[in-house]
Amino acid sequence: MPLRDRLTQAGLSLTPSEAKIAQVLLSDYPMSGLGTATSLARRAGVSDPTVVRLVVKLGYGGFPDFQADLLEEVEARLHSPLLMMEAKRRGAPKENVGQSYLNSVLRNIDETRSSTPAQSYDHATRLLWETKGKILVLGGRFSRNVASMLAGYLAQLRPGVQDLGVLSPADWDRLVDLGKRDLLVVFDYRRYQSDVVAFARQARERGVAIVLFTDPWRSPIAEIAEVVLVAPIEARSPYDTLAPAVAQMEAVIAHAIEEIGEPSRRRLEAIEKIRHANAVTIGDPRPPPDPRRRARRPRSRPEP
Repeated sequence: MPLRDRLTQAGLSLTPSEAKIAQVLLSDYPMSGLGTATSLARRAGVSDPTVVRLVVKLGYGGFPDFQADLLEEVEARLHSPLLMMEAKRRGAPKENVGQSYLNSVLRNIDETRSSTPAQSYDHATRLLWETKGKILVLGGRFSRNVASMLAGYLAQLRPGVQDLGVLSPADWDRLVDLGKRDLLVVFDYRRYQSDVVAFARQARERGVAIVLFTDPWRSPIAEIAEVVLVAPIEARSPYDTLAPAVAQMEAVIAHAIEEIGEPSRRRLEAIEKIRHANAVTIGDPRPPPDPRRRARRPRSRPEP
């Protein structure tokens, strides 16, 4: 179990001094735990033995075991495709690469299904539907593609959806108009993107609620999110897979459609009428010509 989960698990009983240490650890997680026990105690305003008692209470043999576990988590967070390429090449099994990759993705999707609490879908759906203001959708370098898919789905269910795409100076200006009536949906997976994290933190400071899709190591945005939906992303590839993220996002949409019911149906019917009238998709009849537009006749040329 990651250290963050140990610190926030239900039933964990902490003394006031131990709670101060936990607060310091969570305030700048995971970097806050990478110094010495003395430096951690000084930052929390407690004694060194109090730090040792806390790590033992969390299930570690001592501070060195605690820090070794934290370092492993940091390394997992910071894995680059190049590092994973070398690691997975050394341990690669002698089997079809494509089949091995697909099997790993299927395992991840099954784990996502079994480990995501039903109330997470309920809570996310409630925020997506009950938000009175704008819904902004944001993602990182690769995950912004999943974010755009979600924005496309949401725009068919309700108004006020904005896909931020790649953050521009104009997007940062949007922060001035955001507040408690608005919602930010973020996709952020390791290696977490600094501008995405900064935008989310500043939006939260303005009262914006946040729904976060992330991985088991959790983006720093998890500390300020209303709802956190976690999906495993490791696969038999140098690159992490976003297939579980797509499936989880579509599961939220399916849940939302089921919960919203008739209002979403009426909006979808209205959209289909507009598409049909404008022959947007193949098979739709062409719209009748606009009588207000006269066909341009070719100019007549004088005979030589």
